[in-house]
Amino acid sequence: MVQSRTQSTFVSPIVESSSWVRGRDFPQDLPLLNLSQAAPADPPPTALRQVIADAALSDDSAHLYGAVLGRMQLRTALAAQTASLYGADVQAAEVGITSGCNQAFAATIASLCAEGDEVILPTPWYFNHKMYLDMAGVTAVPLPVGDAMLPVVAEAEAKITPRTRAIVLITPNNPCGVEYPDGLVKAFYDLARAHGLVLIVDETYRDFDSREGAPHALFRDPNWRETLVQLYSFSKAYRLTGHRVGAIVTGQDRMFEIEKFLDTLTICPNQLGQIAAEWGIANLQDWLAGERLEVLRRRQAIADGFEQIAAKGWKLLGLGAYFAYVEHPFAESSADLARQFVDEASLLMLPATMFRPIDDPAGARQFRIAFANADVNGIQELFDRIAGFQPVK
Repeated sequence: MVQSRTQSTFVSPIVESSSWVRGRDFPQDLPLLNLSQAAPADPPPTALRQVIADAALSDDSAHLYGAVLGRMQLRTALAAQTASLYGADVQAAEVGITSGCNQAFAATIASLCAEGDEVILPTPWYFNHKMYLDMAGVTAVPLPVGDAMLPVVAEAEAKITPRTRAIVLITPNNPCGVEYPDGLVKAFYDLARAHGLVLIVDETYRDFDSREGAPHALFRDPNWRETLVQLYSFSKAYRLTGHRVGAIVTGQDRMFEIEKFLDTLTICPNQLGQIAAEWGIANLQDWLAGERLEVLRRRQAIADGFEQIAAKGWKLLGLGAYFAYVEHPFAESSADLARQFVDEASLLMLPATMFRPIDDPAGARQFRIAFANADVNGIQELFDRIAGFQPVK
């Protein structure tokens, strides 16, 4: 029997792991510490919520169909912000607003790929990227990362075939947290350009990059529109996860094809979310800078406190943005240990088997820890629980 598109892929790790804790009561002295999902747990700041409320009451357009590629005010604001950050020429017509960054990825793939085409994904990969490629009938070609959890250009080139259409990079990375050096991103851009491919750079977490200024210089190439697709998310920047607002920046020819996809799925992005995102760009940059500093403080707390579990054989493989990517010292697979951590330590974190091909043995040795919603005290509690954990035989 032929499988449906959804049957061709796995269950979302977030959906699966949520079922491990749904409806459960955890001890009062050991409440659940949920480090599974890379999303803000708090609502937007009060001023932004007031903007949303005012728009809902007084802006009739917030309740109507809008432009498929988003409100021109937001597209213009994001184009100007992108141009300023990267020191480049980016126009509003080269920006499309989507219903979250996952849809931005799906729309980009739809504009590039036919049945049986191939897209190169560094592994560990972001699971929703792999899931959508499966459902689109596109082959995800794994590119195992090398030292420091960074992909290797020469190894990517060896995987290019006549069916290859794109290479995907995420920086700062999900799930590994690592920030890709400018030179590495440029080398992948040059590789893609030399082979007539598209380089998709997902910068969902760029607002929490530890480096100052632009993380790469790709937009300064006058020919960037032919090769580059940048993906972005307002969810992390302004805590707009429930409003589903993402973005694509690319050349107008590709945007024309992307518009067809978006028109058939959502017709237009969420209007209130777009209004909020535009206001955020104009008014919340100082607030966002404070959010970034707090995430960086938590990142430093992971780095400073890791010695406690390093002494027990754990290794820190990657760290940055919302994530720590770690290797455990036990004989059991992370897939089995993840459930035990819930049962024995009230700790939920995702096993790396959810971020790698099923035949990749490295997944059994690793976990992703999404620490952005744990404050410094919560991070210390994380290390205490890991240090005290022993697998159930």
